[in-house]
Amino acid sequence: MKYTWLFFDADDTLFDFPRAEANALKWTLDESGIAFSPAYFEIYARCNLSVWKEFERGLVTSTELRTKRFRLFFDEIGIAGDPQAVSPLYLRNLALGADLLPGAEEVVRALKPHFHLALVTNGLADVQRPRLERSALADCFEKVFISEEVGAAKPSTAYFDAVFGAIGNPPKNEVLIIGDSLSSDMPGGLGYGIDTCWYNPDRKTTDLPVTYQISRLLELVPILE
Repeated sequence: MKYTWLFFDADDTLFDFPRAEANALKWTLDESGIAFSPAYFEIYARCNLSVWKEFERGLVTSTELRTKRFRLFFDEIGIAGDPQAVSPLYLRNLALGADLLPGAEEVVRALKPHFHLALVTNGLADVQRPRLERSALADCFEKVFISEEVGAAKPSTAYFDAVFGAIGNPPKNEVLIIGDSLSSDMPGGLGYGIDTCWYNPDRKTTDLPVTYQISRLLELVPILE
């Protein structure tokens, strides 16, 4: 068997993050006394993504990220909300979002007896750990690497150095990273010299020389057999 370690991204690879994000936003605004509009889903998602991209590039810290996305959101919808007050509510609600994508549990449980599994996620510890613990995958990963705890984020070499060091520095040709992101997962794996599997349910295109490409999680199993 070629691989001994499989690195799985969390959000939008195993976890249904858009659902978790949408629920958390609505619940948080309701709790904060801010009138909700369905149009806010897309606006917040765009603001959030822009700040996460900055985080991946090392331009903002995880602490700054927590409030900056809400500052941008409130500016765009024209509300004088308080990011410092809203952010903790949002994180608490987001931590409730443990829904998995189709095939996620089946695939991970099928692979668990045959590989070492690690969860590699750019995220906040007080969100990601409770979500994992609430999910059907709580017992599946030997190691969990959250960027906030690692002190670096995918796609940086520092993040992967920390991950590899924590698992005993296996040969790079024995490691495969599976993820959806063309800004963190795939560039991170390629830059570190490990094989990559791009989870691409929307059948997008990329010039990145990914090793494998799948549109359904269940397609991963025959690749690894």
